[in-house]
Amino acid sequence: MARLNGVIDRLERGETVFGTFAAGEPSTAISLRDAGYDTVLFETEHKPWDPPGLRDALQYLLDRRQVHEATGLAPATTPMVRIPPNGAEHSQWHAKQALDLGAYAVVWPHVDTVEEARNAVAACRYPSVGGDGLRGDSPAWAARYWGVPVAEYYERADVWPLVPHGEILVAVMIESVRAVENLEDILRETPGIGFVMVGEGDLSQELDLPRQYDHPTVLAHKRRILEVCAKHRVAVAHPHVTEANVDEVVEHGYRLLFTAPVLSHPGLDRGRAITGRS
Repeated sequence: MARLNGVIDRLERGETVFGTFAAGEPSTAISLRDAGYDTVLFETEHKPWDPPGLRDALQYLLDRRQVHEATGLAPATTPMVRIPPNGAEHSQWHAKQALDLGAYAVVWPHVDTVEEARNAVAACRYPSVGGDGLRGDSPAWAARYWGVPVAEYYERADVWPLVPHGEILVAVMIESVRAVENLEDILRETPGIGFVMVGEGDLSQELDLPRQYDHPTVLAHKRRILEVCAKHRVAVAHPHVTEANVDEVVEHGYRLLFTAPVLSHPGLDRGRAITGRS
């Protein structure tokens, strides 16, 4: 069965993933549809939580000709959603609505503890006997967006890599000193985290080094994140990739590279050249 989630497909192949952040509204989705990104992360943490706008953005990100000409149903650009609340608020309903609209990944900001990480994974899974899923049942729209029958959606709408054939990614953002200190426990005790994103903006603020991403203290915390994730074989995302730092980012071992939302992206092109991606 061919993968629907192109990001999971690339991670399984050992490839680098290239993406961008974008507002969850249709015009942005249309402008980015043919820009060559592997994924678009619709931003609703620092931008409004607008389910109708997000619904339309997901639809307009699709290229019907690409779907028609492809050998499968996987979209060329995989949609993800960064939801508004941090993990401490345990607000599963944002994740539920994003998944019900058809998103393939949910990115949870400010996850600091094992409990918060477990909540993130459970919120993206349907309940089952002996399981810990918390997601409410309303699959019709998502199944239609994925292009599969509801029964097949149920089978595939589980969390990877906890369920190897699952098509949903759960990502947690590590963006505090406490989170860095707890990361070893988080990854050891929370199966189902698809990737970790370094929240270097908030982390640098807490260290009284706002946006000084190359300061030795900030770099030390980022290296610790990379080391722990490598030990547990969890991919790490970098949120601020540019033409100036892409060589270093790839060398350090980041697997998901997010650039600013632009249509001409030398950083992305340079990254593809470094990693051998066409």
